[in-house]
Amino acid sequence: MISKQKKNETVEELVDKFKRAAGIHLIDFTGVTVADSMRIRREFLENDSVMRIAKNSLYKIAMKQAGVEHEIPDEVMTGQTAIIFAFEDPIMPARIIKEQIQKFKKPIYKASVIDNQFFGEKQLNQVAALQNKQELLGSIAGSLTAPISGIVGSINAVMRDLSSLIEEVAKKQAS
Repeated sequence: MISKQKKNETVEELVDKFKRAAGIHLIDFTGVTVADSMRIRREFLENDSVMRIAKNSLYKIAMKQAGVEHEIPDEVMTGQTAIIFAFEDPIMPARIIKEQIQKFKKPIYKASVIDNQFFGEKQLNQVAALQNKQELLGSIAGSLTAPISGIVGSINAVMRDLSSLIEEVAKKQAS
């Protein structure tokens, strides 16, 4: 049995993680071996995310203290739950979870919360397909430069046509 002091320390740690996280992902790790769990944790760590396993009651207390309890329905907080806290890229853990499910059929995706938006168990593909911040910025930059390159192309075409016209006029006058 865990001491009250250890439970309080766990809750404090979870509150900090809930407050700092850009995204929260919940999985059911039933049937996941220790080796698989270590492999998955390592992959999350490489992508600036942390997988934390605790009792659902401790999660609920921490969520309430962090002010996120209204975002995750109680029915999601059942069974063996692990929470992945994403600190930089809130989308990457969903992609990792999807990849793990495709390869190994485990863990079971439960839900995600990204920017106060709840995504349920049937929405993993939707979450994994979202663009992260860098992808969005690249897309915006591409959209902004497209009109400029179009203008440059148009000016070059006009210049090319003008030089062709001058060349033709010069040939006619020379003959």
